[in-house]
Amino acid sequence: MPVCYRHPDRETHIRCQRCSRPICPDCMTGASVGFQCPECVREGHKSVRQPKRFTGARVGFRALPVTFSLIGVNVLVWLSIILTGGSGSRIADFLAIRLQGYCLTPDGGFAVPSEVCRASGGTWMPGVDDGAFWQLLTSTFTHVSIIHLAVNMLSLYMLGSFLEPIVGRLRLLVFYLISGLAGSALVVWASVPASSTVGASGAIFGLLGVLVVLFVRAGQSLSPLLPVLLINAGITFFGNGISWQGHLGGFIGGLVVAGIFTSLRADRKAPLQWAALGAFTLALLALIGVRILLF
Repeated sequence: MPVCYRHPDRETHIRCQRCSRPICPDCMTGASVGFQCPECVREGHKSVRQPKRFTGARVGFRALPVTFSLIGVNVLVWLSIILTGGSGSRIADFLAIRLQGYCLTPDGGFAVPSEVCRASGGTWMPGVDDGAFWQLLTSTFTHVSIIHLAVNMLSLYMLGSFLEPIVGRLRLLVFYLISGLAGSALVVWASVPASSTVGASGAIFGLLGVLVVLFVRAGQSLSPLLPVLLINAGITFFGNGISWQGHLGGFIGGLVVAGIFTSLRADRKAPLQWAALGAFTLALLALIGVRILLF
């Protein structure tokens, strides 16, 4: 694991954008893009040279294994759906999240008790209320449209290529999954019980929330992010067929996990950081459990 060049006892995944040396939060200074170490900050005051722009560094799988792996899983799930019937396939129904199950028949789906469905020769497609808890996460890897997939994967690549070198591989994966779970939690609470929701948008909005918190905690202006935030807010609340619940829930989840990450960053606080992330995950599962009990 990389350690701060000035504090060898501190693990870090952040590097100076000018010299690429690893630096801990106590040593980093926010620059126009990314962070700089104390020596480069002093050098910058004496020089007219512009700091190197952060471009996500290398873009290969070895540099961004988690980002590319997440994209790969999303693409493989989409291919499996396309090869088995497209948006109306049973795989898509099996992976999509919904609170209430429904009966799938050749004439379409309708909400009836599972016993009646099976007696009539239909196929019961379970919801979270029926115990299909896998849908809380599988829905975040599921797409039924090539355009939907392409837009989400491009967004995932752009955010992942920036965040993975900063927060680390494991944390990026955890942030993605917890944000997706947060989006699913709001889906089961605020969506029509029998409606199905799919897409990685909730998890991706979570990564956007992480980026916002990192900018704020580094003392950088949010101006570069404002157009992205406004466009996505407009799509979320005014677009057709968009799950605002998944988007908003994921974004809130990203804000929370990033708040935990930035508040407990020193190596000595790593156990507390993971404990706090675990506690937040349990809180999300508890909220989902309460919704199931109330339904």
